[in-house]
Parts: sequence; C-alpha cells; structure tokens
Amino acid sequence: MKYLFALILFGGLFISPVFAQESNNPSLIIDTLEIPHNEFNTVLREAPIRVLDDVHAISWQVTIDNNLLYANPNGNAVLRLYDQETQDEFIEVGMGPKPDNKFWVAVQTPKEGYIVVHRDLDRGWYPEAKSIISYTDRAGLTVNNGARIVVTNLDIGKFALHSYSVHGMEGSTDPPAMASGSMIIELLSGDPAKNVFALFPFYVAAGMGIIVGVLFITKKRS
Repeated sequence: MKYLFALILFGGLFISPVFAQESNNPSLIIDTLEIPHNEFNTVLREAPIRVLDDVHAISWQVTIDNNLLYANPNGNAVLRLYDQETQDEFIEVGMGPKPDNKFWVAVQTPKEGYIVVHRDLDRGWYPEAKSIISYTDRAGLTVNNGARIVVTNLDIGKFALHSYSVHGMEGSTDPPAMASGSMIIELLSGDPAKNVFALFPFYVAAGMGIIVGVLFITKKRS
C-alpha cells in the first residue's frame, strides 16, 4: 500500500499545475454527476435523456465509479452517452452484478446501427477501480475497464457529448435492479489547441486507473 500511496502522491504533483493553468485554458470543462440507484430501476424505453450543463467536445474523458448495490441478478447498470447532433448516435457501457461483473461496450451510429464492440461475461469490471471512457476527434474512442484497455482507438467520427440516460431493468415487470448506492460520473474535456497542458489530467487519470487495477489484481492473486 505504501507504493500505491507514493504513486498517487506523484500523480498529484502533475495534476496540481494543470488546474493552476485552468484560467489560461477556457476550453477546459470539468463536471461531476452522482446518479442515485433508483434511476437505474427503469427500462430503456422509459429512461429519460438528461441534457448536461456543458457540451464536451474535441477531447473528453468520462470516469465511472460504480458504487451501486445490485438487487437483481439480472439487473444491469447501463449508461448511454449521446452525441449533440442526434440521439441516434450514442456510446453505451453496461455493468452487471457480482459475481460475474459482466461488462460491455456498444456504439450506435446512424450509418452502422447498434454494434457491441466489447463484451466480457466474467470479471469484466472491477468494483474497486474506476472505468474510463475517453475520446478524441483524432484518435477515436478508448475504454478502460479499470484493469486494462478493452477498446482502443475506435473510429466513431465526430462525437460531442451532450446528454445521457441510465437504465437497469430488462422488463417493466422485473424486480428492481438496484437496492442502494450511486454511480459517480466525472466528465473532463478540453481543446489541446487552446493549451498544451489541457490534456494532462486525461493522461494522469488513465495512468492511475491502470496502476490501481494492476495492483488490485496482483494483490488478489497473491
């Protein structure tokens, strides 16, 4: 644990100067959402689409901290992120309950339709770590499940994150998917052209996510 503390402290040294630069980078946007468990106790067709306070474009990152207590073995925590241009274009991340912790990533575009680009039915995500979705208009979409990168540089065209929805039940007569807890979503975006330091938090957060995931897995195996 002392090594983990040292790594976090080291990462903090990099993060602090970045926020000192925030006033010089008007494109840097940071938002945090806490989604309560009851919002997942609905089916997809009844899930409201909520518009974000800010549009996250060009380069953005979404960090998912899933602290939900599942009440139904068939329940899922499903997050959809919608493009500003049309709700027919979205990114979907699904997270199932213990013990399997299934995890999937899907995208929908008007041209290609709905496509699952990653699915893991066993140990797909890690409650002790955060999952990270990142996007740049040049490199595309990358997803980290908290331990490893599972989607790399997927070309989805231009995607400006504008709104989101959540659901967790497959049918309206199913028991509730969640019993308690919440999902915390952190959103970060910036235009690298406005400031060379704009994307430092992306790199630090992604690196720390990988380090924490590796240490967690190593500890469990030992």
